[in-house]
Amino acid sequence: MTNPQIGNTGVNPDDEESRQCFLAGLVIRSLSISTSNWRCMITLGDYLAERNIMGIYDLDTRAITRRLRESGSLNGVLSTDGSKTDEELLHMSRSWDIVGLDLISNVSCKSPYEWVEKTNPEWEFNTTSSHHKESYRVIAYDFGIKQNILRRLASYGCEITVVPSTWPAAEALEMNPDGILFSNGPGDPSAVPYAVETVKELLGKVPVYGICMGHQLLGQALGGKTYKMKFGHHGGNHPVCNNRTGHVEISAQNHNYAVDPASLPSGVEVTHVNLNDGSCAGLSFPAMNVMSLQYHPEASPGPHDSDNAFGEFVELMKRFKQST
Repeated sequence: MTNPQIGNTGVNPDDEESRQCFLAGLVIRSLSISTSNWRCMITLGDYLAERNIMGIYDLDTRAITRRLRESGSLNGVLSTDGSKTDEELLHMSRSWDIVGLDLISNVSCKSPYEWVEKTNPEWEFNTTSSHHKESYRVIAYDFGIKQNILRRLASYGCEITVVPSTWPAAEALEMNPDGILFSNGPGDPSAVPYAVETVKELLGKVPVYGICMGHQLLGQALGGKTYKMKFGHHGGNHPVCNNRTGHVEISAQNHNYAVDPASLPSGVEVTHVNLNDGSCAGLSFPAMNVMSLQYHPEASPGPHDSDNAFGEFVELMKRFKQST
């Protein structure tokens, strides 16, 4: 974390986005000695301890940030073993590489399940999202899916079945979906060729929507290439331009890889561009009813600049259903 003081608001279960915390470790500058928030249920330290997740504080995170800004993403090691030498710790860090590592398998669900929960009425901001009279059946591939993606889809009238990352394309089609979502997830898209093949098999069969990792998998499945960024995009303040409307959205992003737009075949449109570095932030391929975003439309940094993307997916399914 680059913000100096962390933990002053504590943690509450309503804000969790997954069935468990998959964090490997947390590095912060200053751990707040008290919590002060009406939603707080547990302190940050206790939350991590209950889940056996390592954390460390009193580190100069600004110095770390400056080094990352110059050198790009670097590996770090946290250890409670004081007997290890600096050379041993350096060896541990240098022996690990995110490139080619399948990080999806450990975070995906193990069996299909139905999702019905909508956005809590207390937090619902889009009064039109719940006015969809017709429902659409969506198969959501779980590559590490954020639950608020599912809530927003449900709020837009979708009936959702979540399936594991390895779920065969043929079995997904046997469930007669109106559309398929390829979710966000961690790591290198090139490390999960099985997921790329699944996406290829589903292209053109029904409308598909990719978010974050799902966007990158679609880029590869369409014939494009992905590449590792110097330090990726992380945080809730990334400006993105919607090339179709000219509007700028403030987006939440968390990824280390991107789609190379120059590698995409003819007919694939780059719909969104990150204004910080010009990288590809969204794709569309109308011929196969494909849409995707590199960032998180379910997040609320703008606060709700990108939520209409779920409505666009619903409209895509509606048009496809009417045409068939």
